[in-house]
Amino acid sequence: MKERAGMKISIFDVAKKSGLSVVTVSRVINNAPSVRPGNREKVLRAMRELGYHPSAAARSLARGRTGVIGLTLATLQDSFFDAVVKEISDRLAEQGYFLALSVETGAGGGAGRLIFEEDRVDGVIVLSPMQEDGYELELLRKRIPYILLDNQQPSPSAPSVVVNNFKGGYEAARHLIGLGHREIAHIAGPGAYLSSQDRERGFLQALGEAGLAPWAIEPGAFDIETGYRIASAWIAAGKLPGAVFAADDHIALGVVDACKNAGLRVPRDLSVVGFDDQFLATAMRPALTTVRQPADKIAHRGVELLLSAIGGESRRHVKIQIDPELIVRDSTAAPGGNVNG
Repeated sequence: MKERAGMKISIFDVAKKSGLSVVTVSRVINNAPSVRPGNREKVLRAMRELGYHPSAAARSLARGRTGVIGLTLATLQDSFFDAVVKEISDRLAEQGYFLALSVETGAGGGAGRLIFEEDRVDGVIVLSPMQEDGYELELLRKRIPYILLDNQQPSPSAPSVVVNNFKGGYEAARHLIGLGHREIAHIAGPGAYLSSQDRERGFLQALGEAGLAPWAIEPGAFDIETGYRIASAWIAAGKLPGAVFAADDHIALGVVDACKNAGLRVPRDLSVVGFDDQFLATAMRPALTTVRQPADKIAHRGVELLLSAIGGESRRHVKIQIDPELIVRDSTAAPGGNVNG
């Protein structure tokens, strides 16, 4: 049975077909003399039948490496991060690696550091780090290859993959301006996040090019409560913009919920744009117009960078920037109009 089109065969498939362990398969790949001739033939036959060509990662399993990649992140309560982690796991599995997950709670991060202590991992992916601290310094000291995803540092010390948040904010505002809106507000994310700052800068750039000033810029957090609180205050004051760009989908959901509770309709009374394209964006009604962060591309490029670093090809200050995509759904329309304009 040859490799099917579009399907990548991994070292695990070879192990399953041969009926032997992944360790034995990796020893055969690396020509280890300790493998029994019969087992060697079983592995080679399985490789031929599957059309398997060992990757650099698979060959490394018998060279003192663990075959494990560590990933640290701050929360699991985010469907965008969930999608990134799943994509990373899938890409690493194709290359013969397991993914070890560590959730950092912030205070000291002691438990999470175990994933790279005592040479337990071959490399580490740090997802959405807020700032450089002893954690990254320890990785450098131990010479463990690592990369940053969704990095919040202006000048990262390691290879990184980021989304062009400036362009995302710019495209969100351009969409609302194109619909004819002139009174456009922005509810920002936490100021400590570089992504929040860049989304706001993009928003302001688009408005400036159109000769508009923001109706309001409200500071907030990446949560539903922020959107609900701010929109409720607007409604209570009898002052509502024509449209709002929320810095993430949770904020946008809070805005929509406040409008519904006040008897207002989105997008007839208020157009709303979010950011991320989380699961809730299509689950809510109306379906949310938002700026999609491409989890698949982020994960793919991140895995490429880390495997290059493990192979000794790392360039510490390389920064890959990926463009987001505006996804137009039902929560935006022309002023006073409906989704059909």
